[in-house]
Amino acid sequence: MTGDQTDDPFLWLEDVHGTDALAWVRAQNDAARKKLQADPRYVADEAAILAVLDAEDRIPFGALRGGQVFNFWQSATHPKGIWRRTSLESYKTQTPDWEILLDVDALAKAEGEPWVFHGAICAPGLARALISLSRGGGDAHVVREFDLASRSFVKDGFTLPEAKTNLAWLDDDRVLFASDFGPGTLTASGYPRIVKLWRRGAGAAQTLYEGRTEDMLVAPYVSHGDAGRGGAPIALILRYVCFFETDYFLLRADNRLDPVALPRSADVKGAVAGRLIATLRQDWTPAGSANPLPQGALIACQPDGTEPQILFQPRARQAVDAVATGRDAVYAVINTNVTGAVHRFTPTATGTWQELTLPLPDGGSAGVISANETGPEAFFSFESYLIPPTLFADDGAGTPKPIRALPARFDAAGLETRQFEAVSKDGTRVPYFLVGPKGGGPRPTVLYGYGGFEVSLNPTYSANFGLLWLSRGGNFVVANIRGGGEFGPAWHEAALTANRQRAFDDFIAVANDLIRRGFATPKSLGIMGGSNGGLLVTAAMTQAPELFGAVVCQVPLIDMIRYTKIGAGASWAAEYGDPDDPAMRETILSYSPYQNLKSGIAYPPVFFITATSDDRVTPVHARKMAAKMLESGHDVLIYENMEGGHSAAADHRQAAEMWALSFVYLAQKLGLK
Repeated sequence: MTGDQTDDPFLWLEDVHGTDALAWVRAQNDAARKKLQADPRYVADEAAILAVLDAEDRIPFGALRGGQVFNFWQSATHPKGIWRRTSLESYKTQTPDWEILLDVDALAKAEGEPWVFHGAICAPGLARALISLSRGGGDAHVVREFDLASRSFVKDGFTLPEAKTNLAWLDDDRVLFASDFGPGTLTASGYPRIVKLWRRGAGAAQTLYEGRTEDMLVAPYVSHGDAGRGGAPIALILRYVCFFETDYFLLRADNRLDPVALPRSADVKGAVAGRLIATLRQDWTPAGSANPLPQGALIACQPDGTEPQILFQPRARQAVDAVATGRDAVYAVINTNVTGAVHRFTPTATGTWQELTLPLPDGGSAGVISANETGPEAFFSFESYLIPPTLFADDGAGTPKPIRALPARFDAAGLETRQFEAVSKDGTRVPYFLVGPKGGGPRPTVLYGYGGFEVSLNPTYSANFGLLWLSRGGNFVVANIRGGGEFGPAWHEAALTANRQRAFDDFIAVANDLIRRGFATPKSLGIMGGSNGGLLVTAAMTQAPELFGAVVCQVPLIDMIRYTKIGAGASWAAEYGDPDDPAMRETILSYSPYQNLKSGIAYPPVFFITATSDDRVTPVHARKMAAKMLESGHDVLIYENMEGGHSAAADHRQAAEMWALSFVYLAQKLGLK
């Protein structure tokens, strides 16, 4: 196969809902189920995962809105879920008094639609909400206005048809939104390029901004934090030129848009005390200054982008991993060598910021669950690979108190977490975590990775891996390879576009290091990844097939020569490069798994998982790769769920099935007893 796709015999599988393509999918699903569900472990594994997912003693993580906490909850009795709320005081008890606002199961049944809840945005006054509902779990959704007092949809309220809509409340009677307004109103990536202002009762919305077709998307953003201080909201229009570059425009009271003097590489995270909060992907020297602000820094500035201040400047092996803003403070998760702490930054009367590291546990992942935009409260969490999550509440004093902990889902006695470093092809030291039984000797091992879009893989508690892998004697490994955000923007940029091969080199280096240290053998080492991680594992498989005993590849990108023409692929050109650009085509062609699959090579067995309703990556990549491998006689299974979107599961039952199939497959291929 050459780079020319005109001779691709599997183009017909790109017709996502085509009769022939779906017939092929059903046949492959039957084959996968027959082989994996016949395993005596399957029924018990699926039941174990489903019991964990549906357990009533889970932590109901919630969003703070004024004196209320909102939560979306799926369970055995409500598989599609309920959206509910309680008071802040009640939430802190062990048995909160929940008020059900919307029963999605009842709604789906009444309307005969496979609704999947995609979130709700409450109006500033907390009387109304805009609810997003997806058919089957794809990114496209309908929007309906909802009355929280009557718990019913608002007749003649703000309602939008199915589209990849972005929206925000300006106030209780005005909404900013970007959506599909008909032919010519979307970007080449299939996202909105026009932002409008919609006043309650107005016959038509007012156009505020139009982006370009070649842009990634446009979206509104509104911070109501200053309303808690008696101020006005800060409203922005965001023009995403590409995935990592954004132009910001400040919406004035007269609907005039003024450019914000931030660089395109800035990523606005929120607003506190009339100041925008942002992180910097590149060094930035503001106009009129001779002092550059460093890459990776957390900054505050005026709404127009002037008077920037550094709140935090990461050191080596540090990164600002996540940021949340409340009424009174900025909360930033600062990772040091891939473990996190929460820092609070509070504005003072003199214009400076006071920093406090919150007294949360260390050695794992600390996170910000929610910060109250109209009050001082905030929720935090802590977890690690072997310690279940604990929820902490803070009343603004900076002394978070534990209010609820997840009971252990597996016996961690005899297990340990260790961090090692592998040396990549170019000499870069790449960290990874190994979780497994104490002691040496090779074991069935699953190596997981992602390595893209500045996403960090931090220590998290996985009941699924704990129950069905670790407790049965297997190792679980997480590779913190370049392309991720573990060490800030530079770690991500090191594997961008023309340098993509570095991410694959790092992953292969970790695999080799595991074998060298005696933790696994090639026959006992499996790899797993999803989305960009699906590209990672199939690239590793085609480049170093001798290292792996099995591959689980979820909702992947694989055909990188055609990815910009599939789903929302055009939006990721800043990550991978454009294959239609001759300067990038040869580079992409050198690693694209679909084009680099060769006959006569003994590849490890592969299990592909995808979803028909995935309108982001789409199932096309997995279908074509599976079909090509099957044609060559390779050991391949593919399972395509009809619902679930990019998560490949719309409810807990579907998630349990997907994970049980995956664990049985890995156990079969890697020799786990």
